[in-house]
Amino acid sequence: MLYNMSMDCIFCKIASGEIPTEFLYQDKELVVFRDIHPAAPTHLLIVPRRHTPTLATLPDDETPLIGRMALVANRLAREHGMAARGYRVIINSGKNGGQVVPHLHMHLLGGGPLRADPV
Repeated sequence: MLYNMSMDCIFCKIASGEIPTEFLYQDKELVVFRDIHPAAPTHLLIVPRRHTPTLATLPDDETPLIGRMALVANRLAREHGMAARGYRVIINSGKNGGQVVPHLHMHLLGGGPLRADPV
């Protein structure tokens, strides 16, 4: 069930099935699919079905969603053979934070060596 859907949001359209893609995981809250511009051998997007523009706009009472996203990231890292060697999880928030699609989402990257964090 989709709620709070934005009709012009590409991730809302993917989550609703309006734009077809292969879901590697889905449940009532989340969908997971491959990034079309991968930054690593494995680059998955963990996307809530509910439209929230950024992490900064996530209501306080909905923060458990981030934990669910992390659980799914860990599960997929194991399923894709990345857990033992390491992987990266990223949430970009807002334009200056590098967020390209204005719909809260988490990147799961791995499958080979990643560049060191710039921080």
